[in-house]
Amino acid sequence: MWQTIMGMFQRDRQVFADAEPLDDSYEPEDIRERDEELEKYQRALQPIIDNRPTSNIFLYGKTGTGKTVATKYMLSHLENDTAEYDDVHLSTVWVSCENLSSSYQVAVALVNELRNSQDKDRISATGYSQQRVFDILYEELDALGGTVVIVLDEIDNIGNSDDILYGLPRARSNGYVDDVRPVIVGISNDFQFRDNLSPKVKDTLAEKEILFPPYDANQLRSILNPRAEKAFHDDVLSDDAVPLCAAFAAQDTGSARQAIRLLREAGELAQAADSDTVTEEHVREAQDELEKNQLYEGMQELTTQGHAVLCALAYHQALDEVPVRSRDLYERYVKICSHLDADSVSERRVRDHLSDMNMLGLINLFERNEGLSAGRYHEYELDVPLKSVLEVLLDTTRFEELANIIQSTADDNNLLQSDISDY
Repeated sequence: MWQTIMGMFQRDRQVFADAEPLDDSYEPEDIRERDEELEKYQRALQPIIDNRPTSNIFLYGKTGTGKTVATKYMLSHLENDTAEYDDVHLSTVWVSCENLSSSYQVAVALVNELRNSQDKDRISATGYSQQRVFDILYEELDALGGTVVIVLDEIDNIGNSDDILYGLPRARSNGYVDDVRPVIVGISNDFQFRDNLSPKVKDTLAEKEILFPPYDANQLRSILNPRAEKAFHDDVLSDDAVPLCAAFAAQDTGSARQAIRLLREAGELAQAADSDTVTEEHVREAQDELEKNQLYEGMQELTTQGHAVLCALAYHQALDEVPVRSRDLYERYVKICSHLDADSVSERRVRDHLSDMNMLGLINLFERNEGLSAGRYHEYELDVPLKSVLEVLLDTTRFEELANIIQSTADDNNLLQSDISDY
């Protein structure tokens, strides 16, 4: 039986000296193991200092490979260095596209971000035509003047709704702005994002591409060591704690974020056990704990398109119609996108999302071969509890209504089935 005792919570003075370097929001003083990528980044941004037209820049790489932290690092230095030149006027605006699925929503977010910096009234997310929102955006950008670097983090969430990537680069040549040079920095977790852009957008962007590959174990050790020195008291970490964290993360995703979280979790487990040393056993126990959470986080970090595909599969799972063929799943996915007022992608792209989910351990994929009669095809089913999928969808605002209907269907296959068939 749990008993209330005095002094239940006491400040740790045994394991952590300063846990901030192990937090996701921590910004290091220098960027390690990305010299080649930072050199390319510097070259791409150099024209801003030279006060000449600058190409758009797109960064590609999986989660935790340093894209965002490198961008913050480079833009911080760029802002400091441009202060030395009277003829360079630089502004930056940063928008996370995590919960945005269209160019309209991105444009609204940009307008409101620009207006927030000037203490002006925000605009509503509804009630305007897309062109009107774009016009307001052009007015706000032109009022700033100079060069405006527009960072669109997780830009792949907009899917095929790529008008913003056509409009902004052509704003000056089309006469929508006179006194500003917009420069887009797009950050994407999806290496195939550019392949799915419309031909006119591909031609207009004329961007510099910088790829951020996964880290290997040695690189992750190099990243972890300075953080560990600041985060832990002297002699708390055993010799194999950091190398093992690096090895686990390198074997899985090559993500620095995963390695850092693993080290922090190991420290917290040592703290809970009242141990004065973070050992290999703590790291292994932390790895087990994080693996349980990883599937849930993997679902949370899916793009809007990924969530729509997952929602379609959850629908079939609730009706006990699994494993389901990709063509049937695609039909349901298109209806879900229509209900969400989101653009749908091609069936091939949906199969790419399913392949990614299979690699994450979220779904099972079955390859069937029925010879000349039906040929080869794939079938899919969830490899995680439907309840867990619905928890994620319920936490994602746009999918809350659908998740509730799927939950009702799972409880009783006949209940509200007619409602779902409309989606």
